Amino acid sequence: MKDMSPRSRVLLFLVSTPIALLLIVGGLLGAAKPVAQQGLPHLRVFEDVASLVVKDYVEDVNVDRIFDGAMRGLSDGLDGASAYFTPEEVRAFDANAPLPAGEVGIVLSRQFYLRVVGIRDGSPAQRAGLRTGDYVRAINETPTRDMSAYAGTRLLRGPVGSTVSLMVIRGNPADPHKIDLVREAASGEAVTVRQAGTHRYVRIASFGSATAADLSAKLSAGGNTPTLIDVRGTADGSPSDGIAAAKLFVKDGTLATLAARNAPNTVITATAGDGSLTMPLVVLTSNGTGNAAEVFAAALADNRRARLVGEPTAGLAGVQKLVRLPEGHGLWLTYARYVRTDGAPVHGRGLRPDVPVDVPTVGFGQKPPQTDAVLDRAVQELQRQTAPADQPAASR
Repeated sequence: MKDMSPRSRVLLFLVSTPIALLLIVGGLLGAAKPVAQQGLPHLRVFEDVASLVVKDYVEDVNVDRIFDGAMRGLSDGLDGASAYFTPEEVRAFDANAPLPAGEVGIVLSRQFYLRVVGIRDGSPAQRAGLRTGDYVRAINETPTRDMSAYAGTRLLRGPVGSTVSLMVIRGNPADPHKIDLVREAASGEAVTVRQAGTHRYVRIASFGSATAADLSAKLSAGGNTPTLIDVRGTADGSPSDGIAAAKLFVKDGTLATLAARNAPNTVITATAGDGSLTMPLVVLTSNGTGNAAEVFAAALADNRRARLVGEPTAGLAGVQKLVRLPEGHGLWLTYARYVRTDGAPVHGRGLRPDVPVDVPTVGFGQKPPQTDAVLDRAVQELQRQTAPADQPAASR
């Protein structure tokens, strides 16, 4: 090594680290040999490209920059949560410093840029008109093209009262909009219930460790009143919080299955005492339904406790861990995902509603529709379910 030229050392570094990444990840997934075998032809191409760039590019290259780009490229095609971590990001992860209290109420995923998934009710993001599906091209003028959802989430946090600036794309990439948001502490009830004629409307705006108990307390007094549960735009919380909430409605059966590459599935089933709430249910979903809300909706749908009305869900129901790589680098990797009772993945695919409803895209400056098409259709579905058996089908 001491006799190697600087360029040769750079080339060895560029080529050997991706190989190490493949072997480490393959070992984690229990498939080191197949992954390495499948990757070798591509690694030869990578070696040729790295050699050409280092030796023949018109000017000296920034090795750190091209290496980071190569590593991000390897992780970019996985899913919206997995990401390459630089040594600085690994050190920040290890420090585990608490985040500032100020936030803007956004749950992010990654799709080329950072993409808005969930938006908390009453948050600065909601009041500013941000919507699920918006792309965040920059945060405080820092481009998000090479930013992980993990890093973007941390960058959105700050002291209460401070301002964060977002460059947002909706529809036309050539027409970005700058939106300034004032960070504030999260507030508002996670679960709200209101009576609406012959049925109840339940809004779960956020999932946390107390959500199941809150639901139980607020719904137990109402008996078997037909109920709508709205989890549109709700994408925070651990899947375990969604499972705990689902236990209130499912008496027996499989609530969730966590599947990994090379380990037995973890199956969570209802047990004695579960399913205390027996009212007819309809669950409202959107493209912003993810994580805890998505696992909750899947549990109710798979056990035929509720029909889903609205849009397909976000497909964010995975579990990540940090895989450590040479030279202090890391890979934030989805190593397990929740699947449905038929084995279909929730993570990466999402849930398809029983009753799909098209929701129009609202451009910047446009007023949203005066009527809520998903809510109206959900009410109709609940009425259909609870109509007397002898009532003519045409009037249901």
